[in-house]
Amino acid sequence: MTGDVWLRRGRGALGVSFFAQGVAFALLVTRIPAIQDRYGISDGLLPAFLAAVPILAGVASVATEHLVKRVAPSVVLRWAQPLVLLSLLGVGAGDQLWHVAVALGAFGLAVGALDASMNMLGVSLQQAYGRSIMLGFHAAYSLGGIVGASAAWAGAHWHLGLFVSYLPAVAVLVPLVLWASRYYADRGGEGVSAEKGLGAGGFKLLLPLCLVMACAYIGDSTVANWSAKYLQDVLGSSEQLATVPYNVYMVTTLIGRAVGDLGVRRFGAAAVVRGGALVAASGFAVVAVAPGPWVGMLGFTLLGIGLCVIVPQTFAAAGRHAFENYGPGASDTAIARLNIFNYVGFLIGSPLVGGIGDAWSYRGAMLVPMVLVLITLFYARSFGPREARYGVGHERARAVDVGRGGHGV
Repeated sequence: MTGDVWLRRGRGALGVSFFAQGVAFALLVTRIPAIQDRYGISDGLLPAFLAAVPILAGVASVATEHLVKRVAPSVVLRWAQPLVLLSLLGVGAGDQLWHVAVALGAFGLAVGALDASMNMLGVSLQQAYGRSIMLGFHAAYSLGGIVGASAAWAGAHWHLGLFVSYLPAVAVLVPLVLWASRYYADRGGEGVSAEKGLGAGGFKLLLPLCLVMACAYIGDSTVANWSAKYLQDVLGSSEQLATVPYNVYMVTTLIGRAVGDLGVRRFGAAAVVRGGALVAASGFAVVAVAPGPWVGMLGFTLLGIGLCVIVPQTFAAAGRHAFENYGPGASDTAIARLNIFNYVGFLIGSPLVGGIGDAWSYRGAMLVPMVLVLITLFYARSFGPREARYGVGHERARAVDVGRGGHGV
């Protein structure tokens, strides 16, 4: 098999993985009220259940950093993704509180390993291509999120049980991701991280990107958790209209990521991230001052366009800096550490906005993620110059040579 074919198959297979994870995560988070009702989880206990998932995911991301020193990221992803899907099915299969606790715990641990290994493979493929392709992978995730949310709506509309609602997606996606995993593209012998790791200097190098990642997910979790309540309670929309902003946000995220790689190739990652931060901050400002629901939806639309580029480029920048300063193996370590701040932002975002909204006002609360997103502007130089820095011809040839013939390990 030629190197070009190997890379294209690896790229397509990883796109399938991102898509499947988008479906799975959307199916979980959009049916949280149904999960709560099925298991009789009280409003007081629900936050603890929800917080346990990202906490366990962060633990698994740390464990993956050490695991990929011994096995390739493709191996971790190959087995973590079916576990995510099966644990999702487990959430719908039980009937006692401890059943859902075990299923959500398994989901969190598997997601942490999956997120870390999936982005490791994405960054290494981008380095092999010598141009920006990470936004395309995350676009596949956004598309999966739309499909999963639509499936969840259908299940709720037809009053299907959780298990029946989840079963078709799991039955289709488990064989699909196992088939796709045959074509995951590692770096061959370099797919296992160097024992040297990043060290203190490497972690210091990552700190600005960790902060950007956390702020981006605070913004994302604000939309996911508060857009419907804000539109209905603050802007006076109907209950039906209040469900629209998150769908609009997901669609604009998909569109932004689908074309974002072209912007990075033309203008450079730093310029695209700066633009995204400014658009996202404008979106929060519009939401905060919106006189009615339709202007509020315009603000959430701007948020989708702006926030969608930041996370994929943060992963790409972390992998590139680690690769250039510490070698190929350190890139995987950097991704695993950065991935933890995905969950940090998710944990902070919802209670932060809710606490400020209850203590002051929800309009004022929307200004807090606006300011946090603007922090990205101060660290935009960490995203580096144009993609020419990859050394397209040299790096691509090198990656193909070391990886040719591998379909994962």
